[in-house]
Amino acid sequence: MFDWFFRNRRTGQITIGEFPNLPLFIFIGCFALGWILDIAGQGDSAFRTGTGVVGMLALLWWALDELIRGVNPWRRVLGAVVTVFVLVAAYALVTG
Repeated sequence: MFDWFFRNRRTGQITIGEFPNLPLFIFIGCFALGWILDIAGQGDSAFRTGTGVVGMLALLWWALDELIRGVNPWRRVLGAVVTVFVLVAAYALVTG
């Protein structure tokens, strides 16, 4: 079961995590910038809101990419879980 769940279908190696790709770098950058803005007292600014939106869209991009093109079932499940998390968080923000 472990072997099937984590075996990379392209390389044959066990793959749990990989080097971050562009959408994940964008998310990490937006998260860090948002944290800095919050500390600086700019948590209510339009720029902070935009940073959060871009970060969530980048995370959704990453999650959908993993869901569709993940190299093993683990990565696809991770993509599905993060997709649901992002959509629920976005719904909660929109509905207040």
